[in-house]
Amino acid sequence: MWIFGRKGPSGFSACSTAEEVTQGIDGSALSAIVTGASSGIGAETARVLALHGVHVIMAVRNVESCNKVKETIIKEFPEAKIDVMELDLASFASVRKFASEYNSLGLPLNLLINNAGIMATPFMLSQDNIELQFATNHLGHFLLTNLLLENMKKTAHESGKEGRIVNVSSEGHRHPYREGIRFDKINDNSSYQTLYAYGQSKLANILHANELTRRFQEEGIKITANSLHPGAIATNLLRHHKILEGLLMWFVKYLIKTIPQGAATTCYVALHPDVEGVSGKFFSDSNVSQPTELSADAQLAKKLWDFSLELTSPK
Repeated sequence: MWIFGRKGPSGFSACSTAEEVTQGIDGSALSAIVTGASSGIGAETARVLALHGVHVIMAVRNVESCNKVKETIIKEFPEAKIDVMELDLASFASVRKFASEYNSLGLPLNLLINNAGIMATPFMLSQDNIELQFATNHLGHFLLTNLLLENMKKTAHESGKEGRIVNVSSEGHRHPYREGIRFDKINDNSSYQTLYAYGQSKLANILHANELTRRFQEEGIKITANSLHPGAIATNLLRHHKILEGLLMWFVKYLIKTIPQGAATTCYVALHPDVEGVSGKFFSDSNVSQPTELSADAQLAKKLWDFSLELTSPK
């Protein structure tokens, strides 16, 4: 972290807000999907992208709640181009339905912000009977990305503009299970640890972006894929751990970011011209950061890709 506002090489710091890191950028020719945009940094990301003229599709579980967020944004920016579509990342059927509906609209897609996530939940299974954190944080976004890739490739080719995929990961990726990704124990309730499972899913976000990068570069496609840590933010991610949330607020309140600061790195990676051509990197505080060695393991990324493909393929 660039603590106490000390700026990094990008000229921005942990104190920079999403509006500050995107100041003066024209996104009026761009379309973006932001998952989990009904609250927290997802809502702020959607707001700031809309402020810059981006056509934003807010992909959310709770459409009614998100429509209220949309109304608030439009009240602030009457010219904002925003749509709300239903998406439950814990359901492959919902992901497929969303992608099918989006692609059938004939809309281009320049930016895919894989933002939605859950944190440190008790052991639960998704609608497809896969451990919920891994299913929601990684597999749902993995399938969504795959289903939208042809659209992104077409958009990049026809517009001449670089497509960008942004995976919102976490410093939690540094604390997965000992083996990193538990390919043979994804659904093992007996050894389930809430925070390790969260770390596993966030490690998967980075590995996913890295493997996408390798594939894009191999194919010569003008799309980048990066991952990031938004910072410690007081959002509803910790809703399953009220005591932990209280302690966090009490002890580290001076290190916690505001939501506008928390959305900064996402907006920077999505829109800033300095990030053009940059792919397979991990960002924190709107600067390139160093993730773990495990997250840079190309063989692990390939193995995770194949594993994820198998799990998300129609049965």
